[in-house]
Amino acid sequence: MPADSAWSIGELAERAGVTVKTVRFYSDRGLLPEGARSTGGHRRYGPEALDRLRVIRSLRALDLPVPDVSRVLAGDGEEAAQDVLDDVLEGVIAGRLRDVGSQLAALRWRQAALQLLQDCAPAERAERLLLVGAVSAPPSTDATARFWRRWLPPRMPAGVVAAVVDEAVPQLPDEPTPAHVLAFARLHAFTSRSCDGGDRGQPAAHRTEEGFRPAVLYEGLREAYALASPGLRAGRAPHGGEALDCFVSAYAASRGVRDTPSFRRRLSAVLAADPRIDHYWRLAAELAGPSRPTAGAAHDWLCAALDGQVARRSL
Repeated sequence: MPADSAWSIGELAERAGVTVKTVRFYSDRGLLPEGARSTGGHRRYGPEALDRLRVIRSLRALDLPVPDVSRVLAGDGEEAAQDVLDDVLEGVIAGRLRDVGSQLAALRWRQAALQLLQDCAPAERAERLLLVGAVSAPPSTDATARFWRRWLPPRMPAGVVAAVVDEAVPQLPDEPTPAHVLAFARLHAFTSRSCDGGDRGQPAAHRTEEGFRPAVLYEGLREAYALASPGLRAGRAPHGGEALDCFVSAYAASRGVRDTPSFRRRLSAVLAADPRIDHYWRLAAELAGPSRPTAGAAHDWLCAALDGQVARRSL
């Protein structure tokens, strides 16, 4: 385009409805194509610059950073334009959607946290502020996952550990309430404590040295908990059946023994004496809700079913 028929930077800004400073900003970053300069060395632009500026404004309206805008425009040639829309632009927009989703989750969490602090009694506010202040927004369950990896028996296959941790760590609600915030803050505080030293409150099965196969136990327990969940959701009283048989079988198989009435009596006594982390499961249940029974609730239900069966057989 001849320099005398091109637009000045001010004319381009006026046509695009932006400031001269905006046009200069994008020009300096190589995002706007320039035509031949005037005899005085001033920038000149053609219609393609106006089209490009409109694309830039559209991308920036989506809050895309300038480097991402540059990536999209880098392949915006006549033959590559569609490929850019299908590949680079799609990827950039998907990334921004993830970012916005994370920001919204953080805002919802902060809103619920502020509501919690506003609504509580003045005497509780200082303690709750410390609890909530220790949790990021949006919250992370990393500390809870680490708690379970330390708590589980050593030398278990990675796949089994991952499956147990995935089921034990509660999913956070998409629309948190102040009660959810308080429950998670307390759960975070509980699981962030050091578990070093001693038996770490583990059940007797974890402390069995010889002939114990923890992976067999936990794989069997996961199946038993899944079988017990429908009864829990329906509010049924603990009872014998497939779930209880699977539960007992997991303990028997992990020790290489048979499931007999005598074994069930001994197992009932061992489980009754085991250390418990009821506080954890209560908080996890508050986050999960009644439609998703926790592994702790399933374990208690199955223990009660076993105790009842042993008691009836001893009559």
